Amino acid sequence: MELIKKIKETEAQAQKIKEDAKADAAQQAEKAHQKKQQLLEDAEQQRKEVIEVAVAEAKKQGFEEAEKLKAQAEKDRQQLRDKTKSRFDAGVAKVMDYLKG
Repeated sequence: MELIKKIKETEAQAQKIKEDAKADAAQQAEKAHQKKQQLLEDAEQQRKEVIEVAVAEAKKQGFEEAEKLKAQAEKDRQQLRDKTKSRFDAGVAKVMDYLKG
């Protein structure tokens, strides 16, 4: 009888150990899942921050390039005006002489 009682106690202990191990494994799996989820969220946040920085830098560079192009265009227009001014003035003078005479 004593042997049967010890076997049943041992089986009960084995069952408890099995249940505890199962619960521990489930808890570890949940912790791993939470850690993975946190890492994914952190990575997504970092990705968004990198994109924001890249977009801001691209806007800055685009603005600077646009300003340079506008300045160059104004310079080119002024050079064209300077080149054509003498011809324009000469043409106006001829027209005025023609109209006067």
